Amino acid sequence: MKIAFFSTKSYDEDSFGSILPNYDHEITYFETKLDQFSAPLAKGYEAVCAFVNDSLDQNTLTLLKENGVQLIALRCAGYNQVDLEAASSLDLPVVRVPVYSPEAVAEHSFALILTLSRKTHKAYNRIRESNFSLEGLTGFNLYQKTIGVIGTGAIGRAFCKIALGFGCEVVAFDVFKNEEMKDIGVNYVNLEDLFSQSDIISLHCPLTLDTKHLINKAALSQMKNNCMLINTSRGALIETKAVIQALKSRELGYLGIDVYEQEEDLFFRNLSEQILEDEQISRLMTFPNVLITGHQAFLTHEALAQIAKTTLDNITQFEKGERLGNQIALK
Repeated sequence: MKIAFFSTKSYDEDSFGSILPNYDHEITYFETKLDQFSAPLAKGYEAVCAFVNDSLDQNTLTLLKENGVQLIALRCAGYNQVDLEAASSLDLPVVRVPVYSPEAVAEHSFALILTLSRKTHKAYNRIRESNFSLEGLTGFNLYQKTIGVIGTGAIGRAFCKIALGFGCEVVAFDVFKNEEMKDIGVNYVNLEDLFSQSDIISLHCPLTLDTKHLINKAALSQMKNNCMLINTSRGALIETKAVIQALKSRELGYLGIDVYEQEEDLFFRNLSEQILEDEQISRLMTFPNVLITGHQAFLTHEALAQIAKTTLDNITQFEKGERLGNQIALK
């Protein structure tokens, strides 16, 4: 199949290009993000490959359909960027990569935790300036701390196992309780108890209408003073204004995020020579107890290889008329 590949980065071309000879597909790479303005680029292609910050709203999907596109192949797990009702009405199947390397995201979550808890980012910058002082670098142990995990899907489960390895007590919330997690010592509680008991809270749930702004003013008010909040899932799980206020009032002790509510105009781009117009992320960047990475939690060689293979397998299944095992069903 002919595939129009949007929001391309060099690592995408490397990972997909390395296995493309094993498939009977042809890929054209476009650096631009997919939206209603770039959709005409897909004319003559049978499938489009899209990423997390591409916009697959009704207008975009309609244009893709009119230009001959038959399949939407997401190279990510999340699909909140897709209007599934519009896709269904247009008879455009949407497939995704539900699992690629849950350990990659879980490990990055702990990279954020360890950096914030031990201030290694500050130590690194000091040492490069020949400043070997330890003043202001006092951190805290993870051992015997209570970590709250919201969402125990594949990534959440991988995170729980790492937390238990550090000797933490792990409490979790999920609408579906996982028996394996129970067996290894994870204690499922309601959200209110998770907020009030946890020294560190890590988000690993999808973005839905029910989970948007899950972390809001009310939720923050239930957390322990000086709690650490980590988000490597979806930016809009957190109400940014409320978190900024909690940081300013010193109710929230630390924030580590790899995703951001308005990231589509920022992340995956080099803006170092520009003035940021987003006042909220600019404010977040001023806090000494906030650590931000640019949606890189997935970015490991292992994860990229799995993403490429699953995406091309999904497209092959469609081409052969086989059942689409990773199709997103309209609920």
